[in-house]
Amino acid sequence: FAPLLGLLAGMLAGLLLGFSLAIITSGLLMTQLQGMPLPVSGQLAMWLVPPVWLGVLSCVYFFSSGLRAWAWLLGANRVALGLLWLVSPGNIT
Repeated sequence: FAPLLGLLAGMLAGLLLGFSLAIITSGLLMTQLQGMPLPVSGQLAMWLVPPVWLGVLSCVYFFSSGLRAWAWLLGANRVALGLLWLVSPGNIT
């Protein structure tokens, strides 16, 4: 029963933290596409979210426990948010 809980914890980490990581990477892409027209850059940023989210969700099963998945994905989210803050400090509140 314990391995099932670890698997579910990892899957929940991939669902929640993977989605936030995908949204942050989409924001990072938008900071780099400022010269493009908004409809084009918006579509590119929007279509980046599912592959990143599903990639994180599929890689979450390589962690040995759900706690490790939560820890690594929280760390990845922190790094990505810090990078987003560094790239565009005036636009993020």
